[in-house]
Amino acid sequence: MLFVVAALLLLGVAMGSVAHLPLPATLVAAAAIGAWLAVFAVRERRTRHHH
Repeated sequence: MLFVVAALLLLGVAMGSVAHLPLPATLVAAAAIGAWLAVFAVRERRTRHHH
């Protein structure tokens, strides 16, 4: 849960800087955050199914 809170905090900081970044850099950052969240979700789902 702490990781989710940290991710939301970083997302809030990133959203403030999006106005200053060019569009390609913003899209790369968004893809990286999305991939990290997808990996996190898969790991959580696997952990819950094994126990």
